[in-house]
Parts: sequence; structure tokens; C-alpha cells
Amino acid sequence: MRVGVPKEIKSQEFRVGLTPASVRELVEHGHEVLIETGAGRGSGITDSGYTGVGAAIASSAEEVFEQSELIVKVKEPQPEECERLSRGQVLFTYLHLAPDPNLTNLLLESGVTAIAYETVTGPNNSLPLLAPMSEIAGRLSVQAGAHCLERVQGGQGILLGGVPGVAPAKVLIIGGGTVGDHAATMARGMGADVTLLDRSVARLRQLDNDYEGSIKCVFSTAETIEEYALQADLVIGAVLVPGATTPHVLSKETVRRMKRGSVVVDVAIDQGGCFETSHVTTHHEPTYVVEGVVHYCVANMPGVVPRTSTLALNNVTLPFVLAIADHGFQDALLSDPDLANGLNVHQGKITHEAVARDLGHQFHTVKSLLAH
Repeated sequence: MRVGVPKEIKSQEFRVGLTPASVRELVEHGHEVLIETGAGRGSGITDSGYTGVGAAIASSAEEVFEQSELIVKVKEPQPEECERLSRGQVLFTYLHLAPDPNLTNLLLESGVTAIAYETVTGPNNSLPLLAPMSEIAGRLSVQAGAHCLERVQGGQGILLGGVPGVAPAKVLIIGGGTVGDHAATMARGMGADVTLLDRSVARLRQLDNDYEGSIKCVFSTAETIEEYALQADLVIGAVLVPGATTPHVLSKETVRRMKRGSVVVDVAIDQGGCFETSHVTTHHEPTYVVEGVVHYCVANMPGVVPRTSTLALNNVTLPFVLAIADHGFQDALLSDPDLANGLNVHQGKITHEAVARDLGHQFHTVKSLLAH
């Protein structure tokens, strides 16, 4: 199979779909790999690093899209990339379609088969291709929040961990999944006063045990979110409903009542955001202020550490890329229910139930469309 990797063109996105190690695996399996020139530069990978393991270098994105059967990316395709996709091609990347009807319609019109990293599943309903980026985003959320608390960034002028004789910042984390867990690890490590809210008592027990009581684990309700948000210096939104638009857990009214110069970091912004006052920002202009509260809502947070992110992403995507290339997308999807859960769009039809529901489209099962 011909596998193509275009250079990412989303604003301030420096990751790349395949590393040289992944390319080498594909080539050894008998596949051809075409990399757009400069695609790996942002992650510290040269064209020669790819050619040295058997890849060919394309002079343009157009060449990659025209000649490839499987397109491997990192972020959702931009409109000009959607125009280059065609029926019969397979796109494997993050998509986050539920809050983005325009992108969904473009993919439906293209006829492409689009498999989303974020809805591929694993044991116990885990999300193995989302997990490493969630780990990175969780840790970055605290790093970014600490920076935004600096006075010159619009914050209160608080050092997250305080110093002897001065209290540390109060950090509220809403959601105890992978993002929330890694945010708590980072915030606790920096010396903050950490409270984590979640709606699963079993998960709260696990986290309380893991952190040996060093963070406060509290059941999440509208009342507890409001109570702790009004006390917090930094609020991190770590809510996820797989494949679906994220519900708002922090209201505009609560934001209005928060401390002036406090900070909110919405890690769920890729799926629409979990704060009512959130809207997408970029690494170029990462923040804005609502009611005196600094908002950080960058939609591709891990893109700011592309070397780490690219390597971590390839660790988990490579087995699925190989499966699609080795067996063809139909056999790969039909033989692996976890990979099949990643299929969001196929030849003009929506194949993920949450996406179809949130966008008002008819839902089609994978088997109904692909069964021989």
C-alpha cells in the first residue's frame, strides 16, 4: 500500500504523522511511504531521516494526496486538504467531528474513509490513541496555567507552588480521567493545593489511594463545581465524552463570580469545550479574558512539544497503521472491533453514533457498510 504523510498546516502545529522508525516498519512490511518535504522538521526530523529508512520525498502536499491510498496525519484536515481527499482513500488522524459540522460535511462530500484516533478503543473502553496526547495535555495544562497566573500574562501574580510562609495556588481539576490524573500529578509536583472532581466514586477512591491523600478527591456536582471554582486560582477542564460534544460544566455566571486574574484552561476544547465561556485559541494567541478571568483554550496543546508528542503518538498508532496497510481497511476494520470504533465517516455516511447524534445525521454501523 502507498502510505502518505503530508506536512501539518494547522496553525502552530509541528507534529508529524509518522516517524522514521514507523516508516522503517512499513517499508519492511513491503509498503511504500511518501513524505511531504519538510513534514518532520517541526519535530526535529529531516527529509534524510526518512529517505534513510526507505521513504520517498514528495515536493508538495498535492503529490502526497494524489498518490497515496492511506493518508496518516495528526490533526484534522483543513478545508484545502479536504478538497484533495477522494473516494477510496483512507484518512487516519484526529478528527473531533462532533463539534465541527463544517469539517464533517467536507469529509462526507469527499467520499473518503476517515478513521479517528480519538475513538479507537482498547480494553475496558480505554482510548489508547488519545491517551498519550491526554497525558501530555494534562501536564501542559498546569504548565500553561502557571504561566498565565503571572501578572504580565493577566493573572493574579501568583506562584503556583507558593514559597515558605506564603500559601500555594488553589488548583481545581474537573474530571479524573487521563488528563485530570496527569494534571494532578503536575500540579501536586509543583506544590499547588489540588482538588479533583469526578462523578465516579470508584475513580475517586482509586485516585485518593494513588495520591495517598495528597490531593482532595471530591464528588462532582453543579454545587461542588461552583463552590471550588469560586475558591480556585486555576481551573482545569478535563471532561471527556468519547466522540461527543463536551457538556459545559462551568457556567458563564460562575466565571463572572470567580476571582479577577484567576485562570481557566479548557483541555476539552477539541470536543467543543467544557466551559460556557470557552472558544478555540491557538498557540500564537493562546489566551483571552472574560469577566477578568484569563482563558487558555488552545485546541492542539501537545503541538507545542512536538518532539515528545510525535514520538508518543507513533508508539500507539503504528500497530493500527500497519494493520490497515497490511490487510486493507475493510478487513482491518471488520477483524478488529476496537479499530472499527475509530471509523467516523465512510463514503458519505456517518459511522460513529455520538457524531451522528450530535450533528443530526443518520447513523450507519460499520458492518452494514463494509460486510462482504
